[in-house]
Amino acid sequence: MSDFIQEETKLIQFKNSKKGKIPPQALDLEETIIGSIMIDKKGLDEVIDILFPEVFYKKEHQEIFFVIQKLYHNSIPIDLYTVLNELRKIGKLESIGGELYLIELTQKVISSAHIEYHSRIVIQKFILRKLISTSSYIIQKCYEESTDVFDLLDHAESKLFELHQKYLIEKKYETTQCLIQKAIEKIKKTEKEGLSGIPSGFHKLDYITSGWQNSDLIILASRPGMGKTTFMLSMVKNIVVEKKIPIIIFSLEMSSIQLITKLISSETGISSGKIKRANLSQLDWEHLFHKTKKLKNVPLFIDDTPSLSIFSLRAKCRRLISQHGIKLIFIDYMQLMGVHDHSSKLQNREQEISVISRSLKSISKELDLPIIALSQLSRAVETRGGNKRPILSDLRESGAIEQDADIVLFIYRPEYYGFKNWDSDEDNDSCIGQAEIIIAKHRNGGLDKFRLKFVSDQAKFLNLEEKKQSSSVWEEDFKKNVLDQENFLGTSPCNRNNLEDHTLSEFNSFNEIDFNNNENSLKE
Repeated sequence: MSDFIQEETKLIQFKNSKKGKIPPQALDLEETIIGSIMIDKKGLDEVIDILFPEVFYKKEHQEIFFVIQKLYHNSIPIDLYTVLNELRKIGKLESIGGELYLIELTQKVISSAHIEYHSRIVIQKFILRKLISTSSYIIQKCYEESTDVFDLLDHAESKLFELHQKYLIEKKYETTQCLIQKAIEKIKKTEKEGLSGIPSGFHKLDYITSGWQNSDLIILASRPGMGKTTFMLSMVKNIVVEKKIPIIIFSLEMSSIQLITKLISSETGISSGKIKRANLSQLDWEHLFHKTKKLKNVPLFIDDTPSLSIFSLRAKCRRLISQHGIKLIFIDYMQLMGVHDHSSKLQNREQEISVISRSLKSISKELDLPIIALSQLSRAVETRGGNKRPILSDLRESGAIEQDADIVLFIYRPEYYGFKNWDSDEDNDSCIGQAEIIIAKHRNGGLDKFRLKFVSDQAKFLNLEEKKQSSSVWEEDFKKNVLDQENFLGTSPCNRNNLEDHTLSEFNSFNEIDFNNNENSLKE
């Protein structure tokens, strides 16, 4: 399927089932646009960023606009004479109809009024032609036995994405008066709510960033084993459980069941090892049942599609925003994403990561929500002497990640490398059970670092002032609940048996529920 583009070019002649059917076009408007540009120098300024030679249906108009575009970029005045002269110079004057045709175009209009409106109609006709062309190609490939359906889907998605990005993005500019008003409204909202973005749940991080901001690309990076996924899930718990903000996790490394199991460990305080081995006491089961009740209906969506392409990601995000109001996107992790763009001649993995990074930033801006992408660091971190704090140049496979990101966070745990103290073994500043979050880049704020508590057996990060969830605490709560129920039911063996049977049946009924209902909605 590597010859997609070459084959589609041959198929550019539309294969309509009805013989002689004319493709969508607006020749009269094409003539009006070109004529108005040659008589009014202001006309081109209105449309130079949305018009391209290929959007014109008539080949002669494509040639003329190509020359107009060339003159504009060379800062040469555009009028009937300069366009005519340039066409003659490149040997295209006769092929477009000669001097007479150019003169006729200028005589069809008296000004460039409504040129942008006319241009958008011409663009829409062009998009319809491209859709016909792409659809014809896809239909033909569907009948071929050798076609890879996933390659074909990627091709279709990439073509639609390309059309939208190049031809349908509106010109967006606003006056300072309007922008100042919006800024003041945002400041007032921040004053009232405390944060202008989505809170992470970590006090110092939220103080520095004021929450995750719309259209920001945030990179969370570390070496393997530092706790990237755990840190992500700690934020997820704070955001969806406490704040009820809808989010999507694209998990390319772990399955959705593995991910939700880690979240259960974090929420219940039961060690992930005990859950993995199913080595749970009756008390553990009872606690797990009570604690996971509030996880059932949280607005969390998980997609564990492997090697997810950037085009599939964008399509899924748009659908989830429309259907469920998603406000934040997590990707775990970006080096596992694929490009699958057959139109690109990518030479190496660094170029692929650059495309992924740039596309993620584009998607966050287009959808106007934050994207938090987890990323690996290179082995250079571990080869350095002294402490192993990561730096921006450690970002793996591409410097484009550093360039595209609005915020870069690093996780550093000296304990992972066998250190007992933060800066040297001689001081008494213990690093056991702690992590340092380093803000290495912050496009709209300052750089900083701060420490969090790391509870590895419960798969969670905590603010330093928070206490680790102790089993003795929830054991006492559970015993108190049982005692209260015994007092209510009486202490007869019959009533005790009824209580145990009721508790067991209630848990079994919960266990039969499809825990991650949200995941199924992604597949529909």
